Amino acid sequence: MTQPPAYATREDVMRAIDAQPSAKSARQIDRALQSSSRDIDSLCHRVFYPTVATRYFNWPDSQYRPSWRIWLDDSELISLTSITSGGVAINLADVLLEPNRSGPPYNRVEINLGSSAALGGGSTHQRDVGMTGLWAGCPLAETTVGTLTAAVASTTATTVTVTGAASAELGVGSVLRVDTERMLVTSRTMASTGQTLAADLAAQKNAVTITVSDASGFAVDETILVGAERMLITDIAGTSLIVERSDGGSVLAAHTTGATIYAPRTLTVTRGALGTTAATHSSGASVVRWDPPGLVRDLTIAEALNRMTNEQAGYVRTKRASGGLSSNDQGLVARDLPSLREQVYAAHGRKARHRGV
Repeated sequence: MTQPPAYATREDVMRAIDAQPSAKSARQIDRALQSSSRDIDSLCHRVFYPTVATRYFNWPDSQYRPSWRIWLDDSELISLTSITSGGVAINLADVLLEPNRSGPPYNRVEINLGSSAALGGGSTHQRDVGMTGLWAGCPLAETTVGTLTAAVASTTATTVTVTGAASAELGVGSVLRVDTERMLVTSRTMASTGQTLAADLAAQKNAVTITVSDASGFAVDETILVGAERMLITDIAGTSLIVERSDGGSVLAAHTTGATIYAPRTLTVTRGALGTTAATHSSGASVVRWDPPGLVRDLTIAEALNRMTNEQAGYVRTKRASGGLSSNDQGLVARDLPSLREQVYAAHGRKARHRGV
């Protein structure tokens, strides 16, 4: 079973601590991101990632409600594709998703009282109502980041190649959508950009201008590879890429005219993720990134960093003579984490629908 997506990417954490790429750090970061994301699910009593699924509800059950309403509780809806009761389809025109003024997500489904539709058509109350739709505990936020540079001709292919814009905007852990299919990015590898150096590049930190034939295929914040040296694009002017040399701890080196420029544009992905169906896609199809709520992403990164710091210190705390934590705790207690958790719960936590007075 594929793990649910994390609410931040591996690259988010590596940028935060200026970590050098390595298989060991990648595994540690991925593990910390998964743990942190699932902790946030528990904290907020909801999940934030979008899932296409059919879910079933008893009718009637122990919920306090009129006969024409179903509270969804932790199964919040973004959009509804179909609804049945007792196996009989109900016209979507006869269904109201609420609250209509602040949703999606919607926390209840109601039958339009002006229609003849009704719930409870089955022979038993168990799982009488089935709903198919897109489920998520937050509004659906997506950003178009680029396009496919090659067609995906097979439903079993596990790699896709994207433009420079998408390369800069996606990371390991990103949820992307191409047409109606969602994919989870599990790794990134270098691919030729089809361009070469148009002039020699000296082995000097202040030699930061790379001349190419066409700079439109690159993006600011994209990492490129020439020889064994990684460089970070910080700006683009005409046919010149302004770069930061020896990025990620790579070795500064001289490069000659004609050297091939590579970029991490080949993505290894899990196909047909989050309830969608793997499909073929044409070259030039838009690559759309799903964006978790900002506070949720911030807390995920903070929690992951805190876990990694604790792990590196062996979860050992030392105390001063006065009883307080010593200055060499290496960040074991992040002072702002409790505050950030409170902000996330206040903004996104699912509160109880019924409370005793």
